[in-house]
Amino acid sequence: MERRSFLKAGAGVAVGAAAMPAMAADLPAIKWRLASSFPKSLDTIYGGAEVMAKRVAEMTGGKFQIQVFASGEIVPGPGVHDAVKDNTVEMGHTCSYYFFGKDPTYAFDTAIPFGLTNRQTDAWYRHGNGAKLMGDFFAKANIVAIPCGNTGVQMGGWFRKEIKTVADLQGLKMRIGGFAGQVIAKLGSVPQQIPGGDIYPSLEKGTIDAAEWIGPYDDQKLGFNKVAKFYYYPGWWEGGPQISVYVNKQKFDALPKEYQAILEAACADAHVDMMAKYDAKNPTALKQLVGAGTQLRQFPKPVMDACHKAAMEVYAEIAAKNADFKKVYDDYKKFLDDQNLWFRVAEGAYSNYMYSVR
Repeated sequence: MERRSFLKAGAGVAVGAAAMPAMAADLPAIKWRLASSFPKSLDTIYGGAEVMAKRVAEMTGGKFQIQVFASGEIVPGPGVHDAVKDNTVEMGHTCSYYFFGKDPTYAFDTAIPFGLTNRQTDAWYRHGNGAKLMGDFFAKANIVAIPCGNTGVQMGGWFRKEIKTVADLQGLKMRIGGFAGQVIAKLGSVPQQIPGGDIYPSLEKGTIDAAEWIGPYDDQKLGFNKVAKFYYYPGWWEGGPQISVYVNKQKFDALPKEYQAILEAACADAHVDMMAKYDAKNPTALKQLVGAGTQLRQFPKPVMDACHKAAMEVYAEIAAKNADFKKVYDDYKKFLDDQNLWFRVAEGAYSNYMYSVR
């Protein structure tokens, strides 16, 4: 009796398994193009889109193909937003704070000065109001944005001279943009918008005095340590910068529900993978940089305090005239305050102790 029941159950499983390929066969074959804002040399950030595309192909039996193009191959890096909005390409992979000039509200999707970390951003998006608030905002631009990567807290950048006091920021020409540029401008610095490929020669010639990029693994590749001696931390303007996949809203809405779910799952996998890669690769790169003569420096607390004060002033100024920004910032700030209250207890105490015994 039990054996007959088992055989019937086994037959049911076999029928179910046989039905799955038939279901997949009913789904359409789709080929999309994705324009990245990053060069292939940034294998960890650029590679996030490749990881996502590979997962999508694997989970659809090759029926949903996404071809990844590096910055400039079909769309310039800064043009990704409009290319997706206008359906020039179906998808993009970018940092939303690049479009700060369109609307400062975009920055919440990536990072703002003295903002959420990687884990805290994930919490705001997944279990706070982040996904809803930013989803409504992106819909105005005909875009569906999906988290697809994070670098973790970035470094404060490369400086030709030491920063000992707030006065040392006066007249400093630094490659930095968006919110952080506005913040340091309040302290007398001169923010410069310079593409990644032009940073090295600008530092070498003294056209700029400092430059921020990402962190040890990527910075080492560009050789900044050869033209700037002092490497500062932390990058207070990027506590957990998120990279996002952009999808044209009409194209996303037209996808079969199965493909929508698969795309979101693939982005989530690439999101975790990118952070893990940086955590694995940055320690070795940092040791090599220091071994080669790089001077690590922490921003003095008075400098951090002055930058924090300036950042809060910038937020108040923007919120007073931008309703979208204020709506998101009010929720974001409350979530951030609660997160810091919690993180300073268990996470902070554990981490500080572990660092001390090392």
